[in-house]
Amino acid sequence: MNIGPVQILIIALVILILFGRGRISEMMGDFGKGVKSFRKGLSEEDEAGKAEAAKIVHDAKPASETVESAPADKTSN
Repeated sequence: MNIGPVQILIIALVILILFGRGRISEMMGDFGKGVKSFRKGLSEEDEAGKAEAAKIVHDAKPASETVESAPADKTSN
């Protein structure tokens, strides 16, 4: 059972009658603000993640300082 354009039009008209034009535009405005806030939060989190990664890289020691030299294998066969 597929929903065709006529059914979508009927659903839209019922919603328009139930909520009215003003309420629908208000809901869409709130929806737009929510999407904008969500995107802003994602970009802020991304920037914070990049700053944290830069700090970790800056504070990291070179591999030569972190690895102790292993003693040579002195077993003879």
